[in-house]
Amino acid sequence: MSTQPEAHLSVVIPAYNEAVRLPGTLRNVLDYLSAQPYQAEVLVVDDGSTDATASIARQFASGPTAVRLLSHLDGANHGKGATVRLGMLESRGRFRLFMDADSSTTLDQIDRFWPALQEGFEVVIGSRNIEGARVEVHQPKYKEVAGRLGNLFIQALAVPGIRDTQAGFKVFSRRAAETVFPRLTIERWGYDIEALAIARLHGFRIKEVPIIWVNAPGSKVGFRSYLEVLAEVWRVHRNLKSGAYK
Repeated sequence: MSTQPEAHLSVVIPAYNEAVRLPGTLRNVLDYLSAQPYQAEVLVVDDGSTDATASIARQFASGPTAVRLLSHLDGANHGKGATVRLGMLESRGRFRLFMDADSSTTLDQIDRFWPALQEGFEVVIGSRNIEGARVEVHQPKYKEVAGRLGNLFIQALAVPGIRDTQAGFKVFSRRAAETVFPRLTIERWGYDIEALAIARLHGFRIKEVPIIWVNAPGSKVGFRSYLEVLAEVWRVHRNLKSGAYK
């Protein structure tokens, strides 16, 4: 875990073969952060990319806001869950946000999160399924239907009451991140659900906040991924019952 000076906000961006979309996302992130009064850092976590993702991230290393490139020790592809976990534990922010490299939710949406964080919520998550949210570009219909049905299963077995576990825009306090992410066991798609289940188990209050979301082209989430998530939800359920997260 990093011993460098603390930032107010860490922005963790997991990236696998994101050479096309990453430059625009980083420019948007850095433009937003340059206008803020607090210290921030950006961590691009490369998940074994075979394109120019890493070299692009290095091009943004110098500037008013630090951009750090991280990768798995073996350089292999481990999955989004493992990649987010690495970034959240290596970051040094008082608050730690992970967001998608496609910028489906732009960083300025965090302005909606600060009131909840100031109220004492230590896990604040973006939601597309509550009042005030807006989906400007929709996913294919089959994905939306699968998502709604999947959420019923997720609520029944893992995190009741949370209407959108899968939007890739979530903030954890330092204390919550350092409690939750060392306990994560899922390396691929179901990590969001596992992180929220662990957070709730350890007494962290979770708040859903409405976001503006755009379905970006080039998604790596296919129908098979939805089936994998359902299997991983059952794994989370078993772990909760067995006390594995304590």
